Amino acid sequence: MIHLKDINKTYHNGAPLHVLKGIDLDIERGEFVSIMGSSGSGKSTLLNILGILDDYDTGSYSLNGKPIKDLSETRAASYRNKMIGFIFQSFNLISFKNAVENVALPLFYQGVKRKTRNALALEYLERLGLKEWAHHLPNELSGGQKQRIAIARALITKPQIILADEPTGALDSKTSVEVMDILKELNKEGMTIIVVTHESGVANQTNKIIHIKDGIIEDVENNVNHDASPFGQNGYMK
Repeated sequence: MIHLKDINKTYHNGAPLHVLKGIDLDIERGEFVSIMGSSGSGKSTLLNILGILDDYDTGSYSLNGKPIKDLSETRAASYRNKMIGFIFQSFNLISFKNAVENVALPLFYQGVKRKTRNALALEYLERLGLKEWAHHLPNELSGGQKQRIAIARALITKPQIILADEPTGALDSKTSVEVMDILKELNKEGMTIIVVTHESGVANQTNKIIHIKDGIIEDVENNVNHDASPFGQNGYMK
């Protein structure tokens, strides 16, 4: 489903910074994958390239067999809106819109009528246990509630892939368990999920762990015991 060959990326803000150095990566449909590395390892840059939020310099990237390179912003936005749902550490909710409006926002960009998109948003909020909070603003919600709203927003367009950038980074350990359980359930339903993290406790919940260091993939670990150890162990949320 995702095929990267010899991906390189350099930023030129002052002195050149070679962030990705020949990345080769294949992710199959339905996999639950984590990309693990310390700050500055290149993992977020890699996620941005996968999410068509940033372009690469050299190499090739194909998504569902389609080449992803030098797309116009309109075309890139179309791919993102149809195929990819995003979950961020900082939630990225719009402060002056309530939960329903935040969840419905991707459908607004698809031209779906307000009544229809709000009804669908309510369905997803109910699925994630937040229907009674539908008309509350983000500042009236806990961190866990905000992240579940962000997950609902990511799901409403029925994407094929979820890209999650440190999805538990701003949450306590109990809420982190709940969020990871939601992602695991979505994966069991067949969704491809890619999580960027620097926490081993998060990575150990996935069935493939990609270790990245200094812009190079050091190791790809098939994590056969990913459901065996309780979340919160292995260094997560001490």
